[in-house]
Amino acid sequence: MPNLVLVRHGQSLWNLENRFTGWVDVPLTAQGRAEAARAGSLLKGMRFDVAYTSALRRAQDTLAIMLAEMGADVPVIRDQALNERHYGDLQGLNKDDMRRQFGDEQVKIWRRSYDVPPPGGEALKDTAARTVPFFERCILGDIRQGKDVLVVAHGNSNRSIVMKLDGLSEAEVLELNLETGVPLVYDLAPDATILGKSVLS
Repeated sequence: MPNLVLVRHGQSLWNLENRFTGWVDVPLTAQGRAEAARAGSLLKGMRFDVAYTSALRRAQDTLAIMLAEMGADVPVIRDQALNERHYGDLQGLNKDDMRRQFGDEQVKIWRRSYDVPPPGGEALKDTAARTVPFFERCILGDIRQGKDVLVVAHGNSNRSIVMKLDGLSEAEVLELNLETGVPLVYDLAPDATILGKSVLS
């Protein structure tokens, strides 16, 4: 049965600096590179037929480090449908500064509500609207052919995929946290029925 592995990229510079990142193309930190290497080490011995990542370098670099650690050479498909949620006017701004300016509750709504976007940006609902169709068409297309697939993307694009796979409600997905560099492994039937699920840490 095919495997699907989802990994959120390793720690980025703006994760470390507590900034809203979104589509800004920031690099991994040394810790982020170490997280990527560890993720690759945890997946050693698993084979993949194809890998997907976003158009952003923190995800692409995480994938490259993982594949090198695994000694794997697989086709890589890059698509902005897997990009992080776009944080609009908040991109580059410090989260604590925004809490002081707008209040904890407003920033929590911008960060964690399902359908309220930050100014000029995407709500999780909007991210899901571009990520899930791509997932269903391309990634599940490979799964249906029996291929083992690795996806290295972002917290919110991967949350959208987990929401779809696990049948989470809008309220439930808001409580879902995906740590950087931690593989989430699904054992799937070709029709995408979940046969097993594990977190490698």
